[in-house]
Amino acid sequence: MNAEITEPTPSAEELTEIVLPGKVEPEGLRIRRGTVPTPGPGQVLVRMEATGVSFAEQQMRRGKYYDQPAFPFVPGYDLVGTVRATGAGVDPQLTGARVAALVKTGGWASHVLVDAADAVPVPAGVEAAAAETLVLNGLTAWQMLHRKARVRAGGTVLVHGANGGVGTVLVQLARAAGIRVIGTASARHHDALRAQGVEPVDYRTEDVPARVRALAPGGVDAVFDHVGGPGVVDSWRLLAPGGTLVSYGSASTRDDEGSKQLPVLKLLGRVWLWNALPNRRRAYFYNVWAGRALAKNRFRSLLRADLAQVFDALRRGDLTPGIAARLPLTEAARAMRLAESGTVAGKVVLDGAVG
Repeated sequence: MNAEITEPTPSAEELTEIVLPGKVEPEGLRIRRGTVPTPGPGQVLVRMEATGVSFAEQQMRRGKYYDQPAFPFVPGYDLVGTVRATGAGVDPQLTGARVAALVKTGGWASHVLVDAADAVPVPAGVEAAAAETLVLNGLTAWQMLHRKARVRAGGTVLVHGANGGVGTVLVQLARAAGIRVIGTASARHHDALRAQGVEPVDYRTEDVPARVRALAPGGVDAVFDHVGGPGVVDSWRLLAPGGTLVSYGSASTRDDEGSKQLPVLKLLGRVWLWNALPNRRRAYFYNVWAGRALAKNRFRSLLRADLAQVFDALRRGDLTPGIAARLPLTEAARAMRLAESGTVAGKVVLDGAVG
């Protein structure tokens, strides 16, 4: 069924969630109504105020995300909302607090159960939609720049997709740290990038490696590559001695048929090979969930610490929330179309006001 289901506006305390039933076009997303769940031991019930459309959901609807669950399921990688209720073993004073959470799936719902240990406080005065743009995207950008690449002031980096959700945050964090940024984007975004101090390169009309070499003859200190595919080899070759490649996606294979694991496995193979060779460069395949299964407490500690850094950067004015558009939760299909259009800068946010 490829028509979005429409129903009467639900009551304030009725559960509304968006279901991905299978490999469908955005219009195949379904709206499901139900009873608001009750938090179990160690859980909190969060009334979602803002969630968003990331590249992960775009891959999931194609059945292409590396470890997505079986269809049907509720997508939604991250969210910001207010704690409505607490389960056994959770401090009841959390009720009423605004929190952010990474959930990987389940965020596209009016009410979401979250492990209390995974709920990160959102500072007072930070609006929900603004915070939402910085949960997955901000955490990813911060950790890649400061924990993986560790580029210092005066260095030069190349950011592929500098106008995208992660790219927008990366650019701002790098500039705030005194780092020179070369960014790829289509021509329509170049003026906005120049205004942020970025040297733009048009990936559609220019020879990107040649242009980057002209701008940085000695190579760049880091490349942040979400594109993957054969082009990641150029990213590796553009590194200066001592430089770091951080690969964090395979956008170029989004519409390819076949195994959803193969593009990631190919990237992992390249990373392993490059790091095994005698050279002065490093490569990483970054995933925000890496290490959680083996060291859950450390993962949570870093999540809290790094998100706090991101929110502090927002409050200092180093970051401006990249809100491409705000739409009601029930317009998830339209939001997905917009996010996939390639015409927007920043993140498309789904509002907790379900409509």
